[in-house]
Amino acid sequence: MNSNNVLLLCFCYLSLATFINGANDNERKTYIVYMGELPEEGISTVDEHHNLLQETIGNERIARESKIHSYGRSFNGFVARLLPHEAKSLSQKKGVVSVFPNTVQKLRTTRSWDFIGMPETVERNHQVESETIVAVLDTGIWIKSPSFNDEGYGPPPPKWKGKCAKGANFTGCNRKVIGAQYFNLGGGASDGPISPVDLVGHGTHTSSTAAGVPVRDASLFGLAEGTARGGVPSARIAMYKVCWGVGCDDMDLLAGFDAAIADGVDIISVSIGGPSRRFFEDPMAIGSFHALKRGILTSCSAGNSGPDLQSVENVAPWIMTVAASSIDRQFVSTVKLGEGDTISGVSINTFTPTKQMYPLTNGDRAANSSTANYGNVSACDYGTLSASKVRGNIVFCRGRGQDSTIQELGGVGVIMSADQYTDMASACLIPATTVNVTDGELIDHYINATKAPKAVIDKAVTVNMTAPFIASFSSRGPQVIALNVLKPDVAAPGLDILAAYSQLVSLTGDTSDKRIVEYNILSGTSMACPHAAAAAAYVKTFHPKWSPAAIKSALMTTAKSMKIKPIGLALASGAGQINPRKALDPGLVYDLDVNSYVSFLCKEGYNDTAITAITGDRTSNCSSFPPAKGTDGLNYPSMHLQLVDPTSNNTDISAIFYRTVTYVGEGKTVYRAKVKSPKVLSVTVVPKVLSFTKQHQKRSFKVMVKGNFVRRKSWLMPASLVWSNCRHNVKSPILIYRPPV
Repeated sequence: MNSNNVLLLCFCYLSLATFINGANDNERKTYIVYMGELPEEGISTVDEHHNLLQETIGNERIARESKIHSYGRSFNGFVARLLPHEAKSLSQKKGVVSVFPNTVQKLRTTRSWDFIGMPETVERNHQVESETIVAVLDTGIWIKSPSFNDEGYGPPPPKWKGKCAKGANFTGCNRKVIGAQYFNLGGGASDGPISPVDLVGHGTHTSSTAAGVPVRDASLFGLAEGTARGGVPSARIAMYKVCWGVGCDDMDLLAGFDAAIADGVDIISVSIGGPSRRFFEDPMAIGSFHALKRGILTSCSAGNSGPDLQSVENVAPWIMTVAASSIDRQFVSTVKLGEGDTISGVSINTFTPTKQMYPLTNGDRAANSSTANYGNVSACDYGTLSASKVRGNIVFCRGRGQDSTIQELGGVGVIMSADQYTDMASACLIPATTVNVTDGELIDHYINATKAPKAVIDKAVTVNMTAPFIASFSSRGPQVIALNVLKPDVAAPGLDILAAYSQLVSLTGDTSDKRIVEYNILSGTSMACPHAAAAAAYVKTFHPKWSPAAIKSALMTTAKSMKIKPIGLALASGAGQINPRKALDPGLVYDLDVNSYVSFLCKEGYNDTAITAITGDRTSNCSSFPPAKGTDGLNYPSMHLQLVDPTSNNTDISAIFYRTVTYVGEGKTVYRAKVKSPKVLSVTVVPKVLSFTKQHQKRSFKVMVKGNFVRRKSWLMPASLVWSNCRHNVKSPILIYRPPV
């Protein structure tokens, strides 16, 4: 995946009156203009913001230049540079809720941990955490990063049975990174010498996200300066390099699982995925199942094939499948056109312009007449442009990823337009930014209508935004293997995450890029996965005897519900965004042991031969285990039904879910069921009241769901069940799906 960078700043808001009283009347400062909910469909918030600014300022050019960014996904508002009297005037406009100044507090880089409620001062069980081992199956590790400093660490925990391999650029481990092994069983390594060292940067990034020590003043070329840290900074790291330049072979992946389980790790984080396969043809499902048998929870990325439905990966129910969500920051690089318009784009542009303006062209104007027919000129496809027409110009391209092409032809910048993934900032080889299609049309019109068009791409800045939301690239359900198990399970920060990076690879990964960095900003469910793994490790340090299923249940039932539009995106968020501190005290957990999963597999149609093999008991078969009951046959924290029977009309809903909860609180208590559902869906819980007199008591109930897809085009029905006492709310999503008409 391309590197995706963002500057994470921490905003605070002062009162408008206080700010105005102390401000210079001729000095423009940055204000946030909040306008409440999104307008009705069809109304352009960008146009609305431009009109308001022009009306207030009275000059169209200054108005366009003043705007930094428009909000328009979850709420309505914008950021602009204003004079104090303009801010006051705007605050009195119809439709404006408030106007307040943006001021910068102390910079903080890995904002993700603070955003999900884990500041540096969070309560920790330090001794147990230092004995916790997080295994990472990835591309290797750059152990020289400050994030892996072992100062103050004692020897590895006695349970550790792993080893440290040596190789080129890797002379050994330390007391922080206690293990490093590599697996290249098929000889697939093609990106350098065989060694545990990270030649890609991915494994270093995920490892430090999970368990890196706090590093002050970390930044990306001065951007996002602050403290970088992992979720369990006292924990130990064991790296299992299973990915090389050509990818991650199944056999190497399984070898990594095999070693990690035997080495005595506590949590496994695997930011790897591929097309879904039946469980026992899937090395991820196999390896994680055997980890489960040893009491080890595996966290995996959900995939980066969103927003398409049925794209979710790593769907075995014993895996914690993690979607990528946002934090409340966005990295914006603006384009200023010669006529005065200012357009916001998403980018990690670390380049500061040396001129006020540069010549601007587009693919059509820069076309090479002899080769233009061999590709999409407007998209600046390789080989379609003329170097003489590109050299010294900023080039507008319809599409992403053409920075290397424009650089090779001598261009000084590139403006790209895209209709999706505009929430994801990218670092490029030259000054670059990505605008939405509408703004791209405005830029293209300016180029075609102007004799000597000019532009400049500003260095990136940070704006805040409403969060969390699911990243556009994050894979969606429903899954196609175990149809009635909802995947992904949870969401965690995976958009624009700063963490450690290998110094054996450039910022962008391109060999022509000479920028070497200690910290980089990446996006992907690869970044979300170690967040969830660290959250699981954090819970485990307080509850070392909890099973993997209990830990996952605690993270799911305490997750923050996400406001997601359109409704179909509910298939992307699972139970919601993790809240690690809240998961320490979930009240109730939905527990599962190995036998429960085996019963589920029998219900799913796996034969006795397979069951005998995975249990390791030659006398066991499906008849040896209690039959799995209900629609899904699993005591899962979420409830899901897919109506995919081709012989039915797929409109009638009928499901029953059998569940058992284990009380993990203190003292006597009573939980009562609360259901939220659409009117056309009946959700009945029997019994509605659960009484507990002591810890570890179990109580069973069933959930009966009936209804009908009344509307022909309806294809998704969300509901929820919450068990509540005076202190806890144990939430379970209920989701009914049928293929869209």
